Amino acid sequence: MKKNISIYFLTMVGIALFAGGLYFIKTIEDPQGLLRALPYICVGLGCSIFGHGMGEIIVRSAMKKNPTAAKQLEIDKKDERNLAIANRAKAKAYDMMVFVFGALIISFALMDIDLILLLLLVFVFMFFVGYNTYYRFKYYKEM
Repeated sequence: MKKNISIYFLTMVGIALFAGGLYFIKTIEDPQGLLRALPYICVGLGCSIFGHGMGEIIVRSAMKKNPTAAKQLEIDKKDERNLAIANRAKAKAYDMMVFVFGALIISFALMDIDLILLLLLVFVFMFFVGYNTYYRFKYYKEM
């Protein structure tokens, strides 16, 4: 019961963010500073949160109507083969992300963008690489 309430609450938060973002886009005449981007961020987050919440509501509704499909979905979620495939896909996506993100940072540096933004991107890139290194050593010690 508590999970249903949280999913509905999450969906309502998404709608509120979306509506608030649209309201600020339409009403603010000459946005300055942070207000130039904040309404669009609210619209994007609102759409994402609303989509996640509605997707979860639809899945739960379908699972209530068809218990055999719900049981099969639960088995598929816990299947070792499916978990191995998902982990392998994540690893491939991470490998691609490292190269694409590195190329993006280099292209931004060549375009001479603001140094603060460039350093922020470099910090995030180094955080991903450091996170990868930490878990690589952790799993290496375990296995």
